[in-house]
Amino acid sequence: MGHTSLEKLIRLQKKTSNIRNICILAHVDHGKTTLADCLVASNGIISTRLAGKMRYLDSREDEQIRGITMKSSAISLHFTSGESEYLINLIDSPGHVDFSSEVSTAVRLCDGAIVVVDAVEGVCPQTQAVLRQAWLENIRPVLVINKIDRLIVELKLSPQEAYTHLQKILEQVNAVTGALFTSKVLEERAVKEAELEGAVPEGEVPELSGGEQVYDWSAGLEETDDSHLYFSPDQGNVVFASAFDSWGFSIHQFAQIYCQKMGIRSEVLQKTLWGDFYINPKAKKIMKGAQSKGKKPLFVQLVLDNIWSLYDAVVTRRDKEKVEKIVASLGLKVMARDLRHSDPKVLLSAICSQWLPLSQAVLSMVCERLPSPSEMSAERVEKLMSVGTRRFDSLPEKTQQLKQAFLDCVSEDSAPVIVFVSKMFAVDSKALPQNKQRPLTQEELAQRRELARQRHAERQATSQIAEDPDSASAGGAQTATPTNNTNTDADALCAQTEALSVKPAEEEEEKKEHFIAFARVYSGVVRRGQRVFVLGPKYDPALTLRTLPEGCSADDTVPSVPHLACCTLEHLYMLMGRELEELEEVPAGNVLGIAGMEDFILKSATVSTSPACPPFTPLNFEATPIVRVAIEPKHPSEMPKLVRGMRLLNQADPCAEVLIQETGEHVLVTAGEVHLQRCLDDLRERFAKIEISASKPIIPFRETIIRPPKVDMVNEDLGRQQKVAVIHQAKEEQSKYHEGPQVDSGGLVNLTTPNKMATIGVRAVPLPEEATRLLEGSAELIRTMEQFSLFAREGKTLEISQKTLEQIQEFRTRLEGHLQGWKWRNAVERIWAFGPRRCGPNILLNGVEGYQRPSVWQCLEGEKEKPEAATLRDFDNSIVNGFQLATLSGPMCEEPLMGVCFSVESWEMKLAPQFTQQDSVEEETTSRQGSENSDNETRAAVSGESESGGSNEAEASSSSAGGQSRWRGDVTDCYGPFSGQLIAAMKEACRHAFQAKPQRLMAAMYTCEIMATAEVLGRVYGVLSKREGRVLNEEMKEGTDMFIIRAVLPVAESFGFADEMRKRTSGLASPQLVFSHWEVISSDPFWVPTTEEEYLHFGEKADSANQALKYMNAVRKRKGLYVEEKIVEHAEKQRTLGKNK
Repeated sequence: MGHTSLEKLIRLQKKTSNIRNICILAHVDHGKTTLADCLVASNGIISTRLAGKMRYLDSREDEQIRGITMKSSAISLHFTSGESEYLINLIDSPGHVDFSSEVSTAVRLCDGAIVVVDAVEGVCPQTQAVLRQAWLENIRPVLVINKIDRLIVELKLSPQEAYTHLQKILEQVNAVTGALFTSKVLEERAVKEAELEGAVPEGEVPELSGGEQVYDWSAGLEETDDSHLYFSPDQGNVVFASAFDSWGFSIHQFAQIYCQKMGIRSEVLQKTLWGDFYINPKAKKIMKGAQSKGKKPLFVQLVLDNIWSLYDAVVTRRDKEKVEKIVASLGLKVMARDLRHSDPKVLLSAICSQWLPLSQAVLSMVCERLPSPSEMSAERVEKLMSVGTRRFDSLPEKTQQLKQAFLDCVSEDSAPVIVFVSKMFAVDSKALPQNKQRPLTQEELAQRRELARQRHAERQATSQIAEDPDSASAGGAQTATPTNNTNTDADALCAQTEALSVKPAEEEEEKKEHFIAFARVYSGVVRRGQRVFVLGPKYDPALTLRTLPEGCSADDTVPSVPHLACCTLEHLYMLMGRELEELEEVPAGNVLGIAGMEDFILKSATVSTSPACPPFTPLNFEATPIVRVAIEPKHPSEMPKLVRGMRLLNQADPCAEVLIQETGEHVLVTAGEVHLQRCLDDLRERFAKIEISASKPIIPFRETIIRPPKVDMVNEDLGRQQKVAVIHQAKEEQSKYHEGPQVDSGGLVNLTTPNKMATIGVRAVPLPEEATRLLEGSAELIRTMEQFSLFAREGKTLEISQKTLEQIQEFRTRLEGHLQGWKWRNAVERIWAFGPRRCGPNILLNGVEGYQRPSVWQCLEGEKEKPEAATLRDFDNSIVNGFQLATLSGPMCEEPLMGVCFSVESWEMKLAPQFTQQDSVEEETTSRQGSENSDNETRAAVSGESESGGSNEAEASSSSAGGQSRWRGDVTDCYGPFSGQLIAAMKEACRHAFQAKPQRLMAAMYTCEIMATAEVLGRVYGVLSKREGRVLNEEMKEGTDMFIIRAVLPVAESFGFADEMRKRTSGLASPQLVFSHWEVISSDPFWVPTTEEEYLHFGEKADSANQALKYMNAVRKRKGLYVEEKIVEHAEKQRTLGKNK
């Protein structure tokens, strides 16, 4: 196919039913970009000979060097099938786990996906991840089994063995899809049963519009039709391919070829070419039971045998006669130079690309099997519009009406414009169409020619004057005037040319990087220069519809509304891989680039002309950013450039996060080592353009406590000795400082404020592991509960959807289930707060006798606040703030706590009479304001996910303390405001209670999946054990000599792990690391050998390194905290020669 003109693509954009928005998804190195190259080559954009080698959509230099895709790239292709013409908006996405956020941005804009699976490696971890992402976004996938040539050339399988192998791969892929489907069916069924039992009040459950029912969930799993979900060649949603050799086919193509030769209808062949069918030559019939009768299946006989014989003739034996016979029988034309070429792959590619063109097979499957934008399901629309905890039926009436605009996907002027921007990407100003060098017009060419002629004439005149000065002086008077005129014209023209060339150069200096929004139009027509609303992720259409006048548009002067901005669409672009083509308008259903939105959108946003449009649900990111580095410029004077560069990087990368620590460090948080390297390269070369130095990765840890161990380090029974030792140690410290905390034998810490007006008793207890995991996974629900309590204190009400209330109720029930036993009696009812950041995995319990405070579960109970003693209620917030500070930075190395429950056993107040004789009404309202301000400020202070915590939250707490001191002026004494003293006392009490228990560090852990052959298995285990890794299981992949090893590895030990693994195994094993969980490091960081057995086992100085102590000291050093270590060990006395004499 020749090169497609831009005008044709613009014309096709208007026909929504013939548009296909698709992305290519796969594990790393399974051939996505090579497949994309073949599809791009079909449009004449690149040469077919370069397809697979050029990797056209990998436009970055580091992508080409590493050989992996690092970003999503889009390109529009034209495809003709029969009489229909289609526009394919293709998005190539990365397969590396570090860049899975780029996959999320691509999947959101598509209606279908091509899932590519390596025929040798089969289903890999990232294959499962991308299938799950496609499932969550409700997009339909089709399957391409790639690299089938490896089964012939590398594994040397026979056609029969290859058929069995391909069947197994299909089973593996379908098993992943089946698991996703089963979980969804069971979830929906549970909701249905809950409704029938009356768990949900009548009228709360919405019906699908128009009475549509996608599945009959009540029928249960057995009766639900799931046949259309699975991949099967006879359904036409599977293509077998070798992208590198430029061939691919579906069953349908061979059915068409053989229906003419064999006289069997193509519909029959379509159903029988894949499966346990064989051809009976005597009866001339297709019969079932090939395996039981030992016959060749049709797929082997009619398809694979032919491909194997072609490879045998061309690649293995290089049999020229047989090749010529094959070429003649297939009716192909192969160039003589290809037949003579020394590389057999060139000839193979020339034959296969004509016989079984890959682009034809894949694109025809895409057009037939994948939906157009106008076929979007109602279920997907509701999912996109129901942001956060809101339910679709709880949205305003005008917002619900927009659902029809989504489903219609019409390009009329009356239809509201709805666009979703999934990411912002940076392009160089030279790459923009308006800045490109355009061909000169005839007038400009003539003008430049004239200028060149004049310059040439001047040069000749000057040379003549130099040669013959006498004649020049004689004729000088006559020639003076015309020369001056010519010079004037030439100077003017030169100045004009210079002005043209200087102006862009200055602009380029000012603004080198431009941001383009990667977006899709869901409804209406987007036009250049149009005014639109930009909706932030927290935008509430209900609030806006009440505020804005009826029929308000983005062109009007709009009053200030939270999370709503107005902007003009400056330029619209068609994304063509490495190129951009400027457009005037883009109709519904198309993918496009929008310029001029960098000041309004950070990473993603919803854009609409209707203020009733809700923000879309946030993107599902598989990878969690966990690798942190502190960055500083080599030259301190360049700090402003670094700050600007980091701001641009934050906008350009969907997953990277940029923070400023309390220490003033600029911290970059990324998803992994490769991602980190890419971000640092971008900072140096594109965004900051300065030399920077990055610290060693900052490893996150958590601090926790455990139940006292029963055995020591050499498995000797401890009895009570350790418990007693801890209490003695605390008492010794206490005797040194008379005003220190009082610690009793049970670990209860009593601490008095400096002005002796309040005493707090706190005990620390470790939370069960399941409860900690539940709290960690329910942060969003806890945040909603906290918000409800905040509104309740103000006397307002927060609307919470029924679904969220059910989730909170389930969370409460599960938490009660995990906190069993006499120690946890009524613990869930007595929860005072969660921390840190008011939604973390630690709990503050109210154990104060006779103190009834509002429950954190009041959103479920709907109870009003009960009047209590003013003294306790006033300073309640100080206790909570002290707890938040204590959990944000623990005593071991100032890292956040995890899995700790602090119980306030006693809280005595001895306020002087004048402190209590205040106007109680004024006091109560102001206390609420103070507590609310401190809540908001605390949340603002720590929203940046600070690594050491401490001072930001301290500022928030002190500001709240200041707020309380303003209205309680006479409580401030020489020790400062009383509320501040109480915060500090609570924080110290929590820290001492924590230290009274056995302390442990928790390390962040990666799950690591490694595929390796049997001969390098030992080396893989060697690298893992050296880095504190732990193998969970290993299994052999059926039909291959590959092993899959699953292990866990501490994040702290993971840097350089992938490189070392590749070096040690000669590139035969490469790991995939994904953040998994937090795990307690079993060794005690404070342990020293004490008993005789321990001295014998570990040596006097505990010669084997204490891993926990090593990690703890490294963090303390980085934060500038005191580290107890010998600076000089095994020192020798220095002698001078003078003294030696």
